[in-house]
Amino acid sequence: MKRDYAVIGLGRFGGSICEELNQEGMQVLAIDKDEDKINEFKNIASHAVMADSTDEATLRELGIKNIDHVIVAIGDNIQASILTTVVLTDLNIKKITVKAQNDYHEKILNRIGAHQVVHPERDMGKRIARNIISSNILDYLELSDDHSIVEVKAGERMRGKTLVDLDIRANYGCNVVAIKREKEINVSPAADDILKEGDILIIIGSDKDISRFEKHLVID
Repeated sequence: MKRDYAVIGLGRFGGSICEELNQEGMQVLAIDKDEDKINEFKNIASHAVMADSTDEATLRELGIKNIDHVIVAIGDNIQASILTTVVLTDLNIKKITVKAQNDYHEKILNRIGAHQVVHPERDMGKRIARNIISSNILDYLELSDDHSIVEVKAGERMRGKTLVDLDIRANYGCNVVAIKREKEINVSPAADDILKEGDILIIIGSDKDISRFEKHLVID
Protein backbone atom coordinates (compact mmCIF):
# COMPACT_ATOMS: atom_id res chain seq x y z
CA MET A 1 0.00 0.00 0.00
CA LYS A 2 1.33 3.41 -0.97
CA ARG A 3 1.79 5.77 1.97
CA ASP A 4 2.77 9.39 2.44
CA TYR A 5 5.92 10.15 4.42
CA ALA A 6 7.66 13.26 5.69
CA VAL A 7 11.35 13.41 6.52
CA ILE A 8 12.43 16.31 8.73
CA GLY A 9 16.19 16.88 8.64
CA LEU A 10 18.13 16.02 5.49
CA GLY A 11 21.53 15.10 6.85
CA ARG A 12 23.14 11.77 6.01
CA PHE A 13 20.56 9.74 7.95
CA GLY A 14 17.45 11.66 6.89
CA GLY A 15 18.71 12.08 3.34
CA SER A 16 19.32 8.34 3.01
CA ILE A 17 15.78 7.57 4.22
CA CYS A 18 14.35 10.13 1.80
CA GLU A 19 16.20 8.55 -1.13
CA GLU A 20 15.16 5.00 -0.20
CA LEU A 21 11.50 5.93 0.23
CA ASN A 22 11.55 7.71 -3.13
CA GLN A 23 13.09 4.66 -4.82
CA GLU A 24 10.27 2.56 -3.36
CA GLY A 25 7.76 4.85 -5.07
CA MET A 26 6.51 6.56 -1.91
CA GLN A 27 5.33 10.16 -1.69
CA VAL A 28 7.90 12.03 0.43
CA LEU A 29 7.71 15.52 1.87
CA ALA A 30 11.27 16.63 2.73
CA ILE A 31 11.74 19.45 5.27
CA ASP A 32 14.91 21.21 6.35
CA LYS A 33 15.96 24.70 7.50
CA ASP A 34 18.99 24.63 5.18
CA GLU A 35 18.29 25.95 1.68
CA ASP A 36 21.24 24.01 0.23
CA LYS A 37 19.73 20.75 1.50
CA ILE A 38 16.37 21.62 -0.02
CA ASN A 39 18.01 22.33 -3.38
CA GLU A 40 19.84 18.99 -3.12
CA PHE A 41 16.63 17.02 -2.54
CA LYS A 42 14.11 18.96 -4.63
CA ASN A 43 14.49 16.44 -7.47
CA ILE A 44 14.48 13.43 -5.14
CA ALA A 45 11.57 14.06 -2.78
CA SER A 46 8.01 14.58 -4.01
CA HIS A 47 8.14 17.98 -2.31
CA ALA A 48 11.11 19.66 -0.62
CA VAL A 49 10.40 22.66 1.60
CA MET A 50 12.61 24.96 3.64
CA ALA A 51 10.80 25.36 6.96
CA ASP A 52 11.12 25.50 10.74
CA SER A 53 9.73 22.19 11.98
CA THR A 54 9.36 23.49 15.55
CA ASP A 55 6.62 25.89 14.41
CA GLU A 56 3.22 24.19 14.59
CA ALA A 57 1.51 26.69 12.28
CA THR A 58 4.11 26.06 9.58
CA LEU A 59 3.68 22.27 9.76
CA ARG A 60 -0.10 22.67 9.59
CA GLU A 61 0.26 24.79 6.44
CA LEU A 62 2.42 22.06 4.89
CA GLY A 63 -0.39 19.55 5.48
CA ILE A 64 1.62 17.45 7.90
CA LYS A 65 -1.61 16.11 9.44
CA ASN A 66 -2.28 14.24 6.19
CA ILE A 67 1.03 12.39 6.40
CA ASP A 68 0.95 8.73 7.46
CA HIS A 69 4.46 8.59 8.93
CA VAL A 70 6.84 11.38 9.93
CA ILE A 71 10.55 10.69 10.44
CA VAL A 72 12.39 13.28 12.54
CA ALA A 73 16.04 12.99 11.52
CA ILE A 74 17.36 16.30 12.88
CA GLY A 75 21.13 16.14 13.42
CA ASP A 76 22.88 17.70 16.39
CA ASN A 77 20.12 20.07 17.53
CA ILE A 78 18.51 18.00 20.29
CA GLN A 79 16.23 20.86 21.33
CA ALA A 80 14.78 21.17 17.83
CA SER A 81 14.30 17.40 17.68
CA ILE A 82 12.38 17.38 20.97
CA LEU A 83 10.26 20.44 20.12
CA THR A 84 9.42 19.00 16.69
CA THR A 85 8.36 15.72 18.27
CA VAL A 86 6.13 17.58 20.77
CA VAL A 87 4.45 19.47 17.91
CA LEU A 88 3.89 16.28 15.92
CA THR A 89 2.45 14.54 18.99
CA ASP A 90 0.07 17.46 19.57
CA LEU A 91 -1.04 17.17 15.94
CA ASN A 92 -1.85 13.46 16.48
CA ILE A 93 0.39 12.22 13.66
CA LYS A 94 -0.28 8.49 13.07
CA LYS A 95 3.36 7.35 13.29
CA ILE A 96 6.36 9.35 14.53
CA THR A 97 9.88 7.94 14.25
CA VAL A 98 12.72 9.99 15.72
CA LYS A 99 16.50 9.69 15.55
CA ALA A 100 18.10 9.89 19.00
CA GLN A 101 21.55 11.38 19.58
CA ASN A 102 22.16 9.64 22.92
CA ASP A 103 20.43 7.54 25.58
CA TYR A 104 19.13 10.58 27.49
CA HIS A 105 17.64 12.03 24.30
CA GLU A 106 16.05 8.64 23.58
CA LYS A 107 14.48 8.54 27.05
CA ILE A 108 12.93 11.99 26.57
CA LEU A 109 11.60 11.11 23.12
CA ASN A 110 9.89 8.02 24.48
CA ARG A 111 8.26 10.04 27.25
CA ILE A 112 6.91 12.78 25.00
CA GLY A 113 5.15 10.45 22.59
CA ALA A 114 7.50 9.25 19.83
CA HIS A 115 6.16 5.94 18.51
CA GLN A 116 9.60 4.68 17.52
CA VAL A 117 13.07 5.89 18.48
CA VAL A 118 16.12 4.85 16.47
CA HIS A 119 19.73 5.19 17.53
CA PRO A 120 21.71 4.55 14.31
CA GLU A 121 25.19 5.32 15.67
CA ARG A 122 24.77 2.97 18.63
CA ASP A 123 23.18 0.24 16.51
CA MET A 124 25.93 0.50 13.89
CA GLY A 125 28.53 0.27 16.66
CA LYS A 126 26.98 -3.00 17.84
CA ARG A 127 26.96 -4.37 14.29
CA ILE A 128 30.61 -3.46 13.69
CA ALA A 129 31.68 -4.84 17.07
CA ARG A 130 30.02 -8.18 16.33
CA ASN A 131 31.67 -8.35 12.92
CA ILE A 132 35.05 -7.54 14.49
CA ILE A 133 34.58 -10.40 16.96
CA SER A 134 33.93 -12.84 14.12
CA SER A 135 33.69 -12.55 10.35
CA ASN A 136 30.97 -15.21 10.58
CA ILE A 137 28.60 -12.68 12.16
CA LEU A 138 27.24 -10.88 9.10
CA ASP A 139 24.44 -8.68 10.40
CA TYR A 140 22.61 -7.74 13.57
CA LEU A 141 19.27 -6.08 14.17
CA GLU A 142 18.01 -5.03 17.58
CA LEU A 143 14.31 -5.87 17.97
CA SER A 144 13.94 -4.61 21.54
CA ASP A 145 16.15 -3.80 24.52
CA ASP A 146 16.94 -7.48 25.03
CA HIS A 147 16.01 -9.34 21.82
CA SER A 148 17.72 -9.33 18.43
CA ILE A 149 17.93 -11.07 15.09
CA VAL A 150 21.31 -12.00 13.60
CA GLU A 151 22.66 -13.41 10.36
CA VAL A 152 25.56 -15.81 10.83
CA LYS A 153 27.62 -18.00 8.53
CA ALA A 154 27.55 -21.68 9.31
CA GLY A 155 30.86 -21.96 11.16
CA GLU A 156 33.18 -24.91 11.12
CA ARG A 157 31.42 -26.42 14.16
CA MET A 158 28.06 -26.34 12.37
CA ARG A 159 28.94 -27.51 8.87
CA GLY A 160 27.97 -31.09 8.04
CA LYS A 161 25.42 -31.20 10.86
CA THR A 162 21.64 -31.00 10.81
CA LEU A 163 19.43 -28.68 12.86
CA VAL A 164 18.49 -31.75 14.90
CA ASP A 165 22.17 -32.42 15.64
CA LEU A 166 22.71 -28.84 16.79
CA ASP A 167 19.33 -28.51 18.56
CA ILE A 168 19.89 -24.76 18.79
CA ARG A 169 16.54 -24.05 20.44
CA ALA A 170 17.03 -26.55 23.27
CA ASN A 171 20.73 -25.84 23.82
CA TYR A 172 20.78 -22.07 23.40
CA GLY A 173 17.17 -20.83 23.50
CA CYS A 174 17.39 -19.34 19.98
CA ASN A 175 15.24 -20.05 16.94
CA VAL A 176 16.45 -20.59 13.37
CA VAL A 177 13.85 -18.72 11.32
CA ALA A 178 15.48 -19.15 7.90
CA ILE A 179 18.54 -20.43 6.07
CA LYS A 180 20.08 -18.68 3.06
CA ARG A 181 21.87 -20.91 0.57
CA GLU A 182 23.34 -19.07 -2.40
CA LYS A 183 20.37 -17.12 -3.83
CA GLU A 184 17.68 -19.23 -2.17
CA ILE A 185 16.07 -18.47 1.20
CA ASN A 186 14.43 -21.36 3.02
CA VAL A 187 11.97 -19.88 5.53
CA SER A 188 10.89 -23.33 6.74
CA PRO A 189 14.15 -25.24 7.22
CA ALA A 190 13.65 -28.96 7.85
CA ALA A 191 15.12 -30.53 10.96
CA ASP A 192 17.22 -32.92 8.85
CA ASP A 193 18.68 -30.25 6.53
CA ILE A 194 22.47 -30.58 6.50
CA LEU A 195 24.32 -27.28 6.85
CA LYS A 196 26.91 -26.60 4.18
CA GLU A 197 29.79 -24.17 3.75
CA GLY A 198 28.41 -20.76 2.73
CA ASP A 199 25.03 -21.32 4.41
CA ILE A 200 23.74 -18.32 6.35
CA LEU A 201 21.45 -18.84 9.33
CA ILE A 202 18.97 -16.18 10.45
CA ILE A 203 18.61 -16.51 14.21
CA ILE A 204 16.20 -14.79 16.59
CA GLY A 205 16.36 -14.77 20.38
CA SER A 206 17.32 -12.89 23.51
CA ASP A 207 20.68 -11.10 23.43
CA LYS A 208 21.96 -13.34 26.23
CA ASP A 209 21.01 -16.54 24.37
CA ILE A 210 22.35 -15.28 21.05
CA SER A 211 25.67 -14.36 22.68
CA ARG A 212 25.95 -17.88 24.14
CA PHE A 213 25.11 -19.42 20.76
CA GLU A 214 27.72 -17.28 19.00
CA LYS A 215 30.47 -18.15 21.50
CA HIS A 216 29.86 -21.89 21.19
CA LEU A 217 29.07 -22.33 17.50
CA VAL A 218 29.85 -19.22 15.46
CA ILE A 219 33.13 -17.70 16.62
CA ASP A 220 35.89 -19.88 15.14
